[in-house]
Amino acid sequence: MPDDVLLFFHEAMLEHDSGAGHPERPDRLRAICEKLKHSPIPKVRWVEPHPAARELIERVHQPAYVDQLEAFRGRSAALDADTTVSPGSIPAAYLAAGAAIEAVSAVGTGPVKRAFALVRPPGHHAEADRAMGFCLFNNVAVAAAHARAALGCQRILIVDWDVHHGNGTQHIFWDRQDVMLFSTHRYPFYPGTGGVDEVGTAQGAGFTVNVPLPEGVGDGEYQAIFRELLVPIADDFAPDLILVSAGFDAHRQDPLGGMAVTEDGFASLCATVCDLADRCAQGRLALVLEGGYDLTALADSVHACVNVLSGWRPEPPSPGHGAAPIIEQVRDAHKRYWPL
Repeated sequence: MPDDVLLFFHEAMLEHDSGAGHPERPDRLRAICEKLKHSPIPKVRWVEPHPAARELIERVHQPAYVDQLEAFRGRSAALDADTTVSPGSIPAAYLAAGAAIEAVSAVGTGPVKRAFALVRPPGHHAEADRAMGFCLFNNVAVAAAHARAALGCQRILIVDWDVHHGNGTQHIFWDRQDVMLFSTHRYPFYPGTGGVDEVGTAQGAGFTVNVPLPEGVGDGEYQAIFRELLVPIADDFAPDLILVSAGFDAHRQDPLGGMAVTEDGFASLCATVCDLADRCAQGRLALVLEGGYDLTALADSVHACVNVLSGWRPEPPSPGHGAAPIIEQVRDAHKRYWPL
């Protein structure tokens, strides 16, 4: 399998300005790009994406909501207590969604099997009908919908390891069995969703897997969760495409997360997902950037994951036992659906 990795980035995404002192700031992408360019990884190619077409965004967002955001094009405004737009925000949001679409298109149709959409604004909190939690369009949901509609993918797995629960992604696919969400997140925490009993409804029952975690969980516990829950569920689900909502705010240095993951821990999670993609999905894997607010931790963690995408494999972390109670709770909630 070719081991080139495509990185999707456009400088216009730096024009999204959330305001002075806001943690979701342009320096996040600048730090990532500087790290990747100053410490280059072989066989990595940079690609400049195009804005998503409106009709592709409307696969997951209501037209009235897209109209609402369009009304803010070229303006500054507060959409909620955490989410703001500036004159460059709406073009940046279309580029972020476009980068996610092009990443899944690349791994879904071409010889390249690994891609990372380095985007902002992030997306996983965006609901079908409203902005939320720094997010305007739900980039990973738009990408998954495109893969289903245009690339022939039948079963898509979204792994969300951001420290915050991806409420928007969960609700968009809540009653569907063609898109599975597996989410690890601190709980109770913003946005308040993501309890272990939130499993989906109707045909989607069992296809939302939430792993809510207490404060302070680190590398070993996350790896145990992936090994004991994600791997057997994904093997049984047998996705033909894997997407990652790749937030890095569970890093121990992050000012918002309160968790204890390291860049090596994220590399190990990425390696587990790569192995799943190779086994289940013909290697097809795309990461889409979400949170992460300490610049050094974010840049180092992204660099480590891109290194994994290119073929490097880290040493696994020492086993962690602190997540055993929640692993058992998730097993109890999902044993009727999956071989746990």
